[in-house]
Amino acid sequence: MSTILIADDEARIRRLVSDFLKRDGHTIVEAADGKEALNILENRRPGLDMAILDVMMPGMDGFAVLREIRRTSHVPVLMLTARDQVGDRVEGLDCGADYYLTKPFETEELLACIRSLLRRGGGDARTDDAITFGDLRLEPGTFQLSCGEREK
Repeated sequence: MSTILIADDEARIRRLVSDFLKRDGHTIVEAADGKEALNILENRRPGLDMAILDVMMPGMDGFAVLREIRRTSHVPVLMLTARDQVGDRVEGLDCGADYYLTKPFETEELLACIRSLLRRGGGDARTDDAITFGDLRLEPGTFQLSCGEREK
C-alpha cells in the first residue's frame, strides 16, 4: 500500500502505531528523533507517502522537522502528540501539518485520519508518474509543465 514514516521518541508509541499500520498493509519506517526523521525523508524521497510526527522529540522537535519538510515537500503530515493546547495545535497546522491528533488517541480515529490523508495524496511527485509527449512533460503530483527548457 503506502510507505509511512513514524517519528516519535517513545519506542512504545512507534511500535503501537507501526503494528496498527502494518496490519492495514502499510510499510513502516521509524525514527526516534527529529534529525533521524529528516534524514529518512531526504533519503527516501520520493518513496515516502506520509509522515507521522511527534512534537516533543530530542534534538529537533516535530515543528522544526515539519517546517523543513514543507520547504521541499508536500508529503501529507499528521502530528501525533501529547501537546494538546490550542496554541500547539495552531502552531502545528500553521507549520504545515495536514492534521493534528493528540495522545491519547483512539485507534479508529488515527486509522481514519491516515486513510483520509493518503486519499488526498499531495506527496512528492514520482518521476515515473510524469507524462511526456515530445519535449512536453507534465508532472501530475506538482502540476509542473515543461517544454524543453521552459517550465510553468
